[in-house]
Amino acid sequence: MLKDGHIHTPYCPHGTKDALEDYVEKAINLGFKEISFTEHAPLPEGFEDPAPACDSAMRKEHLEKYFIDISRVKAAYQGKIRINAGLEVDYIEGFEQEIRKFLEMNGRYMDDSILSVHFLKHGSRYECLDYSPDVFAKMIEEYGSIEAVYMNYFRTLLLSIKADLGPYKPRRIGHITLVKKFQKKYPADREFREEIYQILDEVQNQGYELDYNGAGFSKPLCKESYPPDWAAEAAAQKGISLIYGSDSHQAKEMGQGLDWMKHL
Repeated sequence: MLKDGHIHTPYCPHGTKDALEDYVEKAINLGFKEISFTEHAPLPEGFEDPAPACDSAMRKEHLEKYFIDISRVKAAYQGKIRINAGLEVDYIEGFEQEIRKFLEMNGRYMDDSILSVHFLKHGSRYECLDYSPDVFAKMIEEYGSIEAVYMNYFRTLLLSIKADLGPYKPRRIGHITLVKKFQKKYPADREFREEIYQILDEVQNQGYELDYNGAGFSKPLCKESYPPDWAAEAAAQKGISLIYGSDSHQAKEMGQGLDWMKHL
């Protein structure tokens, strides 16, 4: 718990303009010895952001300055805290080659990274499953059931873990139960333990680690970590590393959920 491995920045279109230094100072005050800035990587070539506000990821033209800014902050805080430059990379079904090309071009600039699923392919369309309760409700209607949305999420997540994205593929899998973000409003009839155990088996087989994400605690329609306690405990029993991530999009969110998660 001395590391926060999932932090966003002012480069996030759906975040805040809090400076990198604000996050670093907050991390130091919380007692962290290491942090990773993991901004949403630019979306792959040819993929159109399906989020209503088209604000899912950093713009491609900002990427170079992003890494330069992190290098500047690294130098300023040298000896006080370890700062990693990283990205949260979206796995998007059907765009594996484009993602691999992006990673091959930019992987050498990253100290740390996360691979996440936010977009689900349904027929010929893509949808951002965590954008809002309204978007999620439309997905349920289009899919025919909540269970079908969950099943497609876990299917896509499994594809992401197995995907060959080259030598710079992120080895930490992001918030593996993000599909539960709106569970208080749209509860599923079951916990999908079999599907989650299958995910954990594949994470273990690949030698990957998990983002133990505290952001769900602050979401009023979720109120639990990603993954929940039972899945985190199962992962730990399998020897899978759980790396705490605040998934903060503003400095005051640093440490969110941490008090609830310290028992593991």
